[in-house]
Amino acid sequence: MKLLLLTIFAYLLGAIPFGLLIARSRGVDIRKKGSGNIGATNVLRVMGKGWGITTLLLDALKGFIPAAFFPVLAKLNPDYGLLFGTAAILGHTFPIYLRFKGGKGVATGAGMLLGVVPFAMGVGVLCWIICMVLFRYVSLASIMATLAVVLTVWIQGEKSMTINGVLTGLAFLVIWLHRSNIRRLLAGTENRFGKKTG
Repeated sequence: MKLLLLTIFAYLLGAIPFGLLIARSRGVDIRKKGSGNIGATNVLRVMGKGWGITTLLLDALKGFIPAAFFPVLAKLNPDYGLLFGTAAILGHTFPIYLRFKGGKGVATGAGMLLGVVPFAMGVGVLCWIICMVLFRYVSLASIMATLAVVLTVWIQGEKSMTINGVLTGLAFLVIWLHRSNIRRLLAGTENRFGKKTG
């Protein structure tokens, strides 16, 4: 029962649409601006760096807190952090508060990874920075960083096959949620970072 309740709580925490709430507090419906996404990238483009970074940090905390602290509070094996973090990612991606139409889970996933596989997360962040410097596409950097994390986890071999499999499944989910970005990248119409969208 304790495990179930914590998983549900992690989902509900992950489902809090911070990007939408922050934008709404400034009189903006972020779903009707820019790409229409409620995540940090769209908030940054539409409302500026300050609000975008705030959204990024809050979305990351939604994944980090359940992954890092829920197992400690419940006196469970730390590997259960993956379960709680995954629930938070699913909450962000399919939030019950917004009829299951949420963000792409990159920031929340990054927070979860920081709590579960910090070294692999560090490799992912480095990959993201390199891709951003070279290409300036947030979507491409996010996809490449996700792949880098999964590859690092498998190469390290420190976690169980179950955990590696779940992380791989989450990576495919993130890539699938970026399918429209992938189409725009292939068509050459994807927005580069730094281009403000009205």
